[in-house]
Amino acid sequence: MIKIHSGKYNLKFRFVAGTSRGELTERDTWYVRITDDDSGVYGLGECAPIPGFSPDASPVFGETLAKICLEIQECMNEDGPDLDLISRIDPELPSVKMGFETALNDLHNGGKRVIFENGFHSGNKKIPINGLVWMGSRDFMEEQIYEKIREGFACIKIKIGAMDSGTELDILRGLRKKYGPQDLAIRVDANGAFSADEVHGFLDQLAQLKIHSIEQPLKPVFMEELSGLCRNSPVPIALDESLVGHAAHKERIIDEMRPAYIVLKPTLLGGFNETDQWIRLAGTKNIGWWITSFLESNIGLNALCQYVAEYDTALEQGLGTGKLYHNNIGSPLRLRGDRIYYSKIDSWDLTPIMSLFG
Repeated sequence: MIKIHSGKYNLKFRFVAGTSRGELTERDTWYVRITDDDSGVYGLGECAPIPGFSPDASPVFGETLAKICLEIQECMNEDGPDLDLISRIDPELPSVKMGFETALNDLHNGGKRVIFENGFHSGNKKIPINGLVWMGSRDFMEEQIYEKIREGFACIKIKIGAMDSGTELDILRGLRKKYGPQDLAIRVDANGAFSADEVHGFLDQLAQLKIHSIEQPLKPVFMEELSGLCRNSPVPIALDESLVGHAAHKERIIDEMRPAYIVLKPTLLGGFNETDQWIRLAGTKNIGWWITSFLESNIGLNALCQYVAEYDTALEQGLGTGKLYHNNIGSPLRLRGDRIYYSKIDSWDLTPIMSLFG
């Protein structure tokens, strides 16, 4: 007998996290637990929508998820816990699909938080990641930048758009004077902060600083303008939000936009199978890619790390470090320099969330 339960958990940030759509001090996430009553083995997955960013975030998300749990439970007890059941979940609920896909993989692999059996979970593969710099005051951003460099990051990603572009360029110029492109790769993430009129001048100045790439310089609604930028920008364009909601039109989006890179968030795209399709398509078009986490707890982050390890890529990934929340789930995920890895001497502490499932 298969039983499926879900539960909400409130994560508390260690600091005020500035985003392009406001500041975050806490966030809700939901866990799905799929249990085989005969063996007692269970798989865990995380559904992590964020209001204002995720297409499936809503005030009734918890009720919607609980209903889906009951529906999928009935199907599993009739047909078994088959991964194909994920296709029954509405594509407009990408974080739900992600949570179920993770939980089912975990269940199939013995309920040991093994989502993909590869070198990451065995402790033999470390994944290079970029150091993320959050929006905020100039002092706060510069403090983060130089802390990341001291920690050993060879690639940093700076969220921009919180201040005037002149100040942000000044920060970047000061950074580039100290660290050349051979010493430090700099990515910037605009989250659609620019207008079509101002973006060209900003890109010209970024090009002088040999910036690795700029992520989503315009909002996704400006498809024609973005398409032109991708073809003519002096700085490589990486698309992120422009991919969300286009599961059925992947090839059209790629062919029309032709970005240098695509930034893939499985929680926003509908899970790992959907992300695989984006990666395969990018490969046919000579487009680079990296995976980015979406403020998940360590349950989701663990799944993302193991997923990335399925691929042989040298690009720094946009994965979290597990240190974002002071009440995160205890896990074996560890960071050494700019490499995240799975420690074989540490274990999971799921105590904080076990009471969520009744």
